[in-house]
Amino acid sequence: MSRLVPYTEDRDSGFFFQAAREEKLVFRKCQSCGKGLHLPTTFCPACGSDETEWVEASGRGRLYSWTQVLHSVHPDYQAPYTIVLVTLEEAPEVRLVSAIDGLPELKVDQPMKVWFEKVNEKVTLPHWMPFDQG
Repeated sequence: MSRLVPYTEDRDSGFFFQAAREEKLVFRKCQSCGKGLHLPTTFCPACGSDETEWVEASGRGRLYSWTQVLHSVHPDYQAPYTIVLVTLEEAPEVRLVSAIDGLPELKVDQPMKVWFEKVNEKVTLPHWMPFDQG
């Protein structure tokens, strides 16, 4: 079975995917106002500054929202699976999307942690999974 993969050489998001290949989760941050930027851009939409940088995240976040897919909409993605939207611990305004196989029981604000899937030599994708902090 084939797999859809993102274009990883984009000027705005290329470094995100480069870091993921090293199993690091990064996000763009404004040096002027401190806001996290996603989608990553070279200027801050909050304050207008062009002083932004890539920073490494801890890999921890909180579940913001999710939806469960019960019927396959593409042959490369077999249902059931769950799409999650996770806010980063360091920057709650940054929300990242990924999929979880199956239909796990989830709740809003649930702790999540990142893990990395090596799809091929060029593409490694960050994913989220529930995390028990105890």
